[in-house]
Amino acid sequence: MKVTRIVKLGAVATFATVLLAACGTSSSSSSQAKDQTLTWMENSALPTMDISKAVDNVSAETLNNTGEGLLRVGKKSSLHPGVAKSYSKSKDGKTYTFNLRKSKWSNGDPVTAKDFVYSWQRTVNPKTASEYAYLFADVENANAIMKSKKAVSTLGVKAVGKYQFVVHLTHPVSYFPNLVAGTTFFPQDQKVVEKYGKQYAGNAQQNVYNGPFKLTYWTGTSDNWTLTKNASYWNAKRVKLHHVKFEAVKDPQTALSQYQSGKLDAIYLSGQQPKNYKNSKEYVSRTSARATYIEVNQRKDTMMKNKKTRQALSLAINRQQFTNKVMDDGSVAPTGLVTDGLASYKGKDFAASAKVPAGTSQNLKKAKRLWQEALKETGRKSYSMTLTADDTAAGKNSTEFVQSQWAKLPGLKVTNANVPYKTVLARCASGDFDSIVTAWGADFADPITFLQLFTTGNSYNEGKWSNKSYDRLIKAATGSDANRAGQRWQDLIKAQKVLLNDQGIIPFYQNGKPQLVKSSVKGVVYFPVGANWDFSRAYIAK
Repeated sequence: MKVTRIVKLGAVATFATVLLAACGTSSSSSSQAKDQTLTWMENSALPTMDISKAVDNVSAETLNNTGEGLLRVGKKSSLHPGVAKSYSKSKDGKTYTFNLRKSKWSNGDPVTAKDFVYSWQRTVNPKTASEYAYLFADVENANAIMKSKKAVSTLGVKAVGKYQFVVHLTHPVSYFPNLVAGTTFFPQDQKVVEKYGKQYAGNAQQNVYNGPFKLTYWTGTSDNWTLTKNASYWNAKRVKLHHVKFEAVKDPQTALSQYQSGKLDAIYLSGQQPKNYKNSKEYVSRTSARATYIEVNQRKDTMMKNKKTRQALSLAINRQQFTNKVMDDGSVAPTGLVTDGLASYKGKDFAASAKVPAGTSQNLKKAKRLWQEALKETGRKSYSMTLTADDTAAGKNSTEFVQSQWAKLPGLKVTNANVPYKTVLARCASGDFDSIVTAWGADFADPITFLQLFTTGNSYNEGKWSNKSYDRLIKAATGSDANRAGQRWQDLIKAQKVLLNDQGIIPFYQNGKPQLVKSSVKGVVYFPVGANWDFSRAYIAK
């Protein structure tokens, strides 16, 4: 059920106290199958189990079920108790105090406030090279630490005894409780991290877990991994499943065959499959807060630095044709970077307020003209480049379609490269690409989760687009206007319009999430932001 919030403000009170209601599903043992094993498909292998270094959905989904942060996300993105049984916020919105329950790691160690202090410090430490460190930017001294200007120990977090964790922010952050529910803010056991050193989280055994499940099989490179119910979890009595077995299946037909033969309980559909199975009782179509877009490498290439080049590439793509004819899986053409339905203010959806039609529509005549102008301005008669994406069915569909669209631009030759997802992540990080199809799933329900990515210097701004006006607007939204909802909203709207007008990225589509799920699978919680799946209340019915 939804979180219950009780605000206590006395005459001399300095904090607003928030009590979190527990949530769960009930099912009698008589309704459950004897074998409580859920087999679940993933599109790619598990890249990492290091909380400080995980950047992808597959890692986040696994971490979300083997670990637990201060709060947990539930249905409709509501917040529920995690390691914190309650928390309070100061009147100025800059100090949060989390009261922790007594809980344990899978090795028997107690989970304490120091585990959160250590984990957050480790992530912002420049030596860790965490790509998600920027999420801590609002915590006191985090930015200076990330720039090696202050010691890690100065981060605005403190353990008060074993079971109270205090966070000091530089300014109010309205969505901060949603942030701490994310996997990047989970605790880490310092003793275990230091024991394994560079091998920490390299396989199932070189880690410990404080969530509903523990990882019991994963070699670090295997295409399958297994979760087992964690008897040490504080709320283990509510966990019904004994095992969750993940299988990375890249070929959609192979996945369907395994589903039909009973080897998989849930699969993702792609290609013609959603159309073929829309009338099945086991077909489930979900809304995703995930945006797929194309980045072009603007580091040195004068062609890609040219605004007309980027505009031409965008204008050449018929997104409606791709989502309706090629994908046909619930994906939709985008209105911008921020996904439709993610956030609204005074009843107005952000995506509708911040759209720039020219930034997401097709106009082939204009695209050809701009492309020829860009060639001339950069002293070229032709141009060759590689378009990179992962080697899943969706990745291959994307590169093939975009290649066919860009082939209409005079003098442009495009070569496709479909590589394993882990390789895509590595190439993104290193800048080893010309153009790349990539995606971002919202970590929390606020436009800033997308827009902060493209500030100058952000580690996820892989194409290295830079715009001073954009940077100023994001800085205002996260700084001077952070506590002024209306002005902050306008800052973010203006920022997206700057991004789209300059075609800093090329929005491609908003992802659908079609599945086939066996009718015996009950209680799986899905939320469109963050890690997506919570199996802690799931079970297999008879």
